[in-house]
Amino acid sequence: MTARVLIVDDHPIVREGLRAVLSAEPGLEVAGECGRGDEAVRMAGELRPDVVLMDLRLPGLDGVEATARIVAAGSANVLVLTTYDSDGDIVRALAAGATGYLLKDAPREELARAVRGAARGETFLAAPVAAKLVTRMRMPAVALTPREVQVLGCLARGLSNPDCGRELHISEATVKSHVTRIFEKLGVTDRTAAVVAAIAAGILPPPG
Repeated sequence: MTARVLIVDDHPIVREGLRAVLSAEPGLEVAGECGRGDEAVRMAGELRPDVVLMDLRLPGLDGVEATARIVAAGSANVLVLTTYDSDGDIVRALAAGATGYLLKDAPREELARAVRGAARGETFLAAPVAAKLVTRMRMPAVALTPREVQVLGCLARGLSNPDCGRELHISEATVKSHVTRIFEKLGVTDRTAAVVAAIAAGILPPPG
């Protein structure tokens, strides 16, 4: 069975290199390529590839949001291919539904193996990425106040700061203050990463 791949990267020379590598691999076919997140969402819906090979830093719609939209639409499995391996990037990408996370310095054999695995819906994490996740899981328990846990619960449900304030009967400014402290304690920079980190740390229950 041939796995069809959509390449998404804002650097034409990178796309050209990836196309050459993947086209030379048995059982892999490049279905298309683009350099923007919004184009990736559109093309994934039109082409229905088996795998979208997704860079994270893209003009306009970034790779994480594009991943979330592609996964939500059921258009394809998404394999992140990036130079960035910070905890926040990894957590955000996986929370968005990425099947795997690979770094651009990976050997071509590893890239081909990851793409084939992603086409089958298998999770693939580059060794440095897996190590970072393990280290994060082993971090000492984070101590959040009861109110911070309540605010975190609001974030998990997608509530805005004003909505959270109304539900908890506190001001929007107080909610913002709590959110800032939650980010600091969990070592994250956005809401999605905070929720994922809280679930991993056992502060919030897994979804579903």
